Amino acid sequence: MVLHKINGNVPFTITTSSNDFYSLVTDSELDRERASEYNITVTCSDEGVPTLSSSVTLTLQISDVNDNAPVFERSSYEAYIVENNTPGLSIFTVRARDADWNQNARVSYILEDSSVNGVPVSSYVSVSADSGVIHAVRSFDYEQIKDFQFHVKAQDGGSPPLSSNVTVKILIQDQNDNPPQVLYPVQTGGSLVAEMVPRSADVGYLVTKVVAVDVDSGQNAWLSYKLQKATDRALFEVGLQNGEIRTIRQVTDKDAVKQRLTVIVEDNGQPSRSATVIVNVAVADSFPEVLSEFTDFTQDKEYNDNLTFYLVLALAVVSFLFITCLVVIISVKIYRWRQSRILYHSNLPVIPYYPPRYSDTLGTGTLQHVYNYEVCRTTDSRKSDCKFGRAGSQNVLIMDPSSTGTMQRIQSEKSILDEPDSPLEVRKLQQ
Repeated sequence: MVLHKINGNVPFTITTSSNDFYSLVTDSELDRERASEYNITVTCSDEGVPTLSSSVTLTLQISDVNDNAPVFERSSYEAYIVENNTPGLSIFTVRARDADWNQNARVSYILEDSSVNGVPVSSYVSVSADSGVIHAVRSFDYEQIKDFQFHVKAQDGGSPPLSSNVTVKILIQDQNDNPPQVLYPVQTGGSLVAEMVPRSADVGYLVTKVVAVDVDSGQNAWLSYKLQKATDRALFEVGLQNGEIRTIRQVTDKDAVKQRLTVIVEDNGQPSRSATVIVNVAVADSFPEVLSEFTDFTQDKEYNDNLTFYLVLALAVVSFLFITCLVVIISVKIYRWRQSRILYHSNLPVIPYYPPRYSDTLGTGTLQHVYNYEVCRTTDSRKSDCKFGRAGSQNVLIMDPSSTGTMQRIQSEKSILDEPDSPLEVRKLQQ
């Protein structure tokens, strides 16, 4: 009788299938990811004395199936990017591994569809499918968006594919790209706002407070206040941290009523940004005194300079248009006068044409019934060049039928040249 034995701790066993044939079967579930290959040694021995035996070693390789999804190195990711970045900048890389083999272990990365403030996340970032590198699609502004998050999916190449997701959070870091903004005192441009200080004010009297903010964050928003210029620097001081303007000595009658302070506000960024504000102070005990002194204290110099420039520019434009119109009108007048002089001194003769106007009483003659007079005159013809007759004048032509063709012409008042509009009549006398 032959005895069979498998050496080592392997998940296999031998069963008898028929005479002299044995089967090697699995004793438990195989996992290629735990052991991809087995070396199985089988020993056969008899029951004789002494016992004789022989061994054989079988090499068994386990093939892969896609039974493992990709796994990210972290359960979630956080990445930082400084605002005002260049579009296309690489932010960081996500990585996932798949325990399968060959194509089943090939991982690709996909950006899951979502939105950030109503905008698709694909307009903010993109993910490289092969490497998992996340790029910024746009330039970020810390003052508009401080952070956002999205999901990245890792998918293997098996059939069917397996996948897993991870959450990625992007935090925008602030840059000092905004100067401080002064909220008070309000810079009103043309109008004047002044703080009143009584002449009885003692040391440390609170005149006013400069209030400013910076939309940046962190140390970029830390503000400091300094007195840059003043009418009397020995009279006022500005708090470095709070912006309070106070007197540093007692106000006297010799101090001028009009005091102007220029305060500069700086942030703590690198490089720092600043803003300036002008504070007008009136040292007086009554309001009428302030009005009498501040009548010439109306506007900033920069505002006055701009107003003067625009007034001069408008005056120049109006003057130019007026001179241009004047030149055009004079030119047209001269041109018309020269044309009239040329026509007046021309040598062309004036030939009036007076076609006669006849009337045939019998209607059987050969004379035309109606003629009109035409008169040609030059532009500067004088009134005496052509004369027109009165409507009552007549010219009569009398014809005697017994005669041999002679006609007698009788002018009743004037010649035909003096009365071009008078009718000429032809009458036949009956005997």
